Amino acid sequence: MKFKIGDTVETIDDAISGVITKISGDMIFVEDAHGFDFQFEAQELMLMASGNSLENAVYNTDIEAVKKEKASRKRKSAPTVKPKERHAPKFEVDLHIHHLTKSSKGMSNYDMLNLQLDTARGQLEFAMRKRIPKIVFIHGVGEGVLRQELETLFGRYNNVKYYDADYKTYGLGATEVRIFQNVAP
Repeated sequence: MKFKIGDTVETIDDAISGVITKISGDMIFVEDAHGFDFQFEAQELMLMASGNSLENAVYNTDIEAVKKEKASRKRKSAPTVKPKERHAPKFEVDLHIHHLTKSSKGMSNYDMLNLQLDTARGQLEFAMRKRIPKIVFIHGVGEGVLRQELETLFGRYNNVKYYDADYKTYGLGATEVRIFQNVAP
């Protein structure tokens, strides 16, 4: 079916309708009711009769063929990931002493701190070997001794930046570490 300037048309795939303002080869320019200009190929359009009622429409193609084509072209929707979650660290290490040992009975504060620091060092080096870019160390608030020792530990590495972890997720008691893999030794 041939279109001409002034015809009222509707797109087959989208809910766009309007009046043809220009025809250039196979490209047809359509202006919608809001004054926006669109460009379509002829096979993407169908001619509308007066009024926008579908019962009055004159189609330039087989309706069943269009329905089959649209059904076959539906994309599978990927699970949506929120922007914040996309960059959220996937690797967390809880350094609370009750997560590291069955019982802290008989351990001095020095022993507990060393166990926590050894665990943090081991997990940080594991993340570096496995090329894990972000890791969160959950240390709790307390008096800040473990936090200060962790900052000293992280400061020994050239390829590491550390900062407070997301407050909404972890509160004040966590530090996020970013590991840069391509830093020369």
